[in-house]
Amino acid sequence: MICYLVAHVVKAAKLDNKWLPIVCGCVGALLGVVSMNIMPDYGAGDPITAVAIGIVSGLAATGVNQIAKQLGGGGK
Repeated sequence: MICYLVAHVVKAAKLDNKWLPIVCGCVGALLGVVSMNIMPDYGAGDPITAVAIGIVSGLAATGVNQIAKQLGGGGK
């Protein structure tokens, strides 16, 4: 959800949309490592796995954004 909100902030800042997946992936990677250290039941036990989970989560936020855009008719 945080990555999804960051994507909306990037869009509001008028940054080119081609940067959305990169920004969301990087934010997700950072949040993955932070989550590993904060939450005891996080799905990763090492930083590499935490980064990978975070990147996938961040990129999923970009996909959710595109699905909402396409279903709402904004992709035309």
